[in-house]
Amino acid sequence: MVRDYVAVRRKEIRWEADRGPAEVFAPQTHMPGDEAEVDFGDVHIVLAGVPTHCYLFSLRLSYSGKAVHQVSASCGQEAFFEGHVHALNVLGGVPRGKVRYDNLKAAVAQVLRFSRQRTEPERWIAFRSRWGIDSFHCRPGTEGAHEKGGVEGQIGYFRRNHFVPVPEVGSLAELNEMVDRWDLQDEARRIRSRPRTVGEYFALEQPLLKPLPVEPFEMGRWFTPRVDRYGQITVRTNRYSVPVRLIGRTVRVLLHASELVVFDDGREVARHERLSTQGGSRLVLDHYLEALVRKPGAFPGSTALEQARAAGRFTQVHDAWWDAARAAHGDKEGTQALIQVLLLARHIRHEHLMAGLAVALRAGALTADAVALEARKAADGDLLPDRPAPAQPAAAAPGPGAPAWATVTFLTEWRLTHLPPDTRPLPSMAPHDQPLRRRRGGSAPSQGEGP
Repeated sequence: MVRDYVAVRRKEIRWEADRGPAEVFAPQTHMPGDEAEVDFGDVHIVLAGVPTHCYLFSLRLSYSGKAVHQVSASCGQEAFFEGHVHALNVLGGVPRGKVRYDNLKAAVAQVLRFSRQRTEPERWIAFRSRWGIDSFHCRPGTEGAHEKGGVEGQIGYFRRNHFVPVPEVGSLAELNEMVDRWDLQDEARRIRSRPRTVGEYFALEQPLLKPLPVEPFEMGRWFTPRVDRYGQITVRTNRYSVPVRLIGRTVRVLLHASELVVFDDGREVARHERLSTQGGSRLVLDHYLEALVRKPGAFPGSTALEQARAAGRFTQVHDAWWDAARAAHGDKEGTQALIQVLLLARHIRHEHLMAGLAVALRAGALTADAVALEARKAADGDLLPDRPAPAQPAAAAPGPGAPAWATVTFLTEWRLTHLPPDTRPLPSMAPHDQPLRRRRGGSAPSQGEGP
């Protein structure tokens, strides 16, 4: 407190003694479509039930005050680029004049002392050249904060009005859809004593922006990690799963601000939401099923299974069907049957598979074939409650407490009842009897001939 007071009072004493000039802020006028300001801000959310620290990108037009925001898991160069692309696409153009930045690492490699000049990273130079952005960097530290005070105040306003209370979302994509709606709602507000709203000023400014570039720019960063024996790759201190068939191979990873995509021989093999922590792991149960079907004993305690439970992909219905299958077939065979059911998710939608699993559980059908058939029936609308139940054989009657429509047709019976009609003629043995008739009607063999 004493230090802050002395820093302010020293300047006042120098001004009172005519020893130096006072710090004066000159009012500025911004022309339509001419300038913009960019900055990051910290936000806190509850992501899939976990309190998470994220970053809010903001680009604000200086004339109208129209701002576009995007939340990402990091504030690295990938998030910096993607925030620009999203904002400029929403605005429908690029400012014709300066875009003001502070000295963040994504845009500044080195600050040259006693100068406004900066050494910029090559990727940032390529990016802003493609989009036609003319960058202007403020003074370092708090001394230059007032040079882009519009976006500084905009981030504070946006946090207070939209991130209080803390939003609870299932994914960053869901949150960014909400952010887009909030940006549209903010167009109806007035900034201080302005006679028009932000949206009305933006309607005047938007036609004056430069057009967007035609050719896209790849904003992600490429990595080439090697898949370890646990079927995982390490990217920026975090671990992500890939299909176990890729163990020992080198794959290509495209890292974006909020997700990463894994490629093998040019084909996408995995996609994950990017982790915002350090030293974390994100595992997909489907990537390990081929290995777990051969080692069913490793399934109950696997980390991928626990993460699937936490994400809601492995539900209480799965657990109930698994318990019933183990009671009927034993631990090994029952677990293998469940893994075969999980493999069906590669070809059947999740909600249809869940419907088939629930019906099979109520009917006591504890095989993957029965679940697959009921899931396909659910996909065709056969299990909707407002539809009449299809006729079922007596052997497939529902178990105690099951609804009348919760019956199961076993796959073998279904195949037999759905065979096409056989119009072929019945087989005949007449062609095979012809040699016998010729031998019986012929003459007896002469002497000297063999039998």
